[in-house]
Amino acid sequence: MASVANSCFLIIFMILKLQIVIVSSEPQVPCYFIFGDSIVDNGNNNGLVTEAKVNYPPYGIDFPGGIATGRFSNGETSADVLGKLLGFSDYTPPFVTAKGSEILKGVNYGSGGAGIRAETGRNLGGRISLDQQLLNHGITVLRIIGLQGNISFTKEYLSKCLYTVGMGSNDYINNYFMPKEYITSRLYTPDEYADVLIRQYSRQLEILYNYGARKVAIFGLGLVGCTPAEISIYGADASGCVDKINEAVALFNQRIKPLVDDFNSNLADAMFIYINSTNHSLESPTSADISVISTPCCTASLSFGKGQCEPNLPPCSNRDSYIFWDEFHTTEHANKASALRSYVAAYPLDSYPMDIRSLALSENLPKIVVSQRRQQTMLLAKE
Repeated sequence: MASVANSCFLIIFMILKLQIVIVSSEPQVPCYFIFGDSIVDNGNNNGLVTEAKVNYPPYGIDFPGGIATGRFSNGETSADVLGKLLGFSDYTPPFVTAKGSEILKGVNYGSGGAGIRAETGRNLGGRISLDQQLLNHGITVLRIIGLQGNISFTKEYLSKCLYTVGMGSNDYINNYFMPKEYITSRLYTPDEYADVLIRQYSRQLEILYNYGARKVAIFGLGLVGCTPAEISIYGADASGCVDKINEAVALFNQRIKPLVDDFNSNLADAMFIYINSTNHSLESPTSADISVISTPCCTASLSFGKGQCEPNLPPCSNRDSYIFWDEFHTTEHANKASALRSYVAAYPLDSYPMDIRSLALSENLPKIVVSQRRQQTMLLAKE
């Protein structure tokens, strides 16, 4: 069965990789807005005083031109790959440099170290929290209104765009599981903390909806306890990962589906979906040639930049064989695999109630269709 599954993954990988090259001249959505942390940051942290900053080699060694742009990887992020799959020919610009009419195609607000909670990541220095990212998006919306000259037209325009939001990893890595720096683990049990995070996240996502977002993909958290950094700090359990971290993160992920259901039921024209990052992050890499799953490709240590690559040291040569680029972040190859399964689900549990491709191509999908797809997903999951 495993070999059959791997063969299916490889077929999907090759077909979708081909689609990146032969993508249609018209994007599937008019614009693509990205909210998140270092997983999607493409330069917003470059001007901040922070340890969460990677605008130096060997970062970007496989990016076009070999440039260290501020992406926390050797090449493209999953957001970059997703943009290509959606049909965009250019990368979505970071908010700090986005200007003029280019914002009409979208903006990336991602920031390394950022979290749902405002204090998250302060141990690293400067970062742009989700609250601030939403304020920055409000500035972008005003700029778009200025460019288009019509509020009603802008509202209709933004309702057709795709929004991806991936937050919460730092609320665990750089908050809850740093008891010397933060008090959250003394205030809340893991279950209570997940509730606190989801309540705040819900309010933040509703702000995004009020700015005009209708097609929103919420990325769940991956297996944070399987990162080389966390294993180095806590030691691996029998699973090979830090179980207490993965168990705490799972409590947060379990609350996202009900949140999606609530939004889709109670917010007019809302089409929120959940992307199960745990399902396609480390346990089942899409490309069979990924073989190194717990060692970073570059020379990295927790003594430098909190697990980032040390400057100017040569990384591993077989980068497509590695999941991890540094102690926390994945390689371009792993990012492609993750983005592909987010765009077109390989398994029913990869997304809920639909994948990103279905969301992008939907046009004010009636609630009954969403409900039918949700029921179908649940039935398939039981099989």
